Amino acid sequence: MTVTFNTATVTLESLAAPGLRFAMRFPSGAVVMTESKSTGEVANPVDVVLGALAACAAMDVIGILRKKRLEVVAYEVAVRGERRAENPRIFTRIEVVHRVHGHDLSPAAIEDAIRLSDTKYCSVHAMFEGTAEITSRFEIVPA
Repeated sequence: MTVTFNTATVTLESLAAPGLRFAMRFPSGAVVMTESKSTGEVANPVDVVLGALAACAAMDVIGILRKKRLEVVAYEVAVRGERRAENPRIFTRIEVVHRVHGHDLSPAAIEDAIRLSDTKYCSVHAMFEGTAEITSRFEIVPA
């Protein structure tokens, strides 16, 4: 079994700023800004985690749909998370909605792609297992 490591470094951006704004830096050179409260320009860490679930699922599903040669012309994933009231305020329920735009799309193929992402490929989805009930559904939008 091969063990892999991911790394990130988080630094406070300004001691003079009134909020808590941090930069997450990754070995790839990517930088993701976070702040204690989501603003028009920066998300908070909890929103980033929810977005990571959407992005992970989206990458899996669109990759599978492309391999199935479906004619997808646009695609988006929307997530909605419900958190418990007491600390730590973890997600207890998450709804993932895949909106697939295209021509002659196969509902069975889309359902299969989502199932594979949810059960086999999406690492972020797996990290939520045991703590949050995740439901996935899809909408087909004719192009």
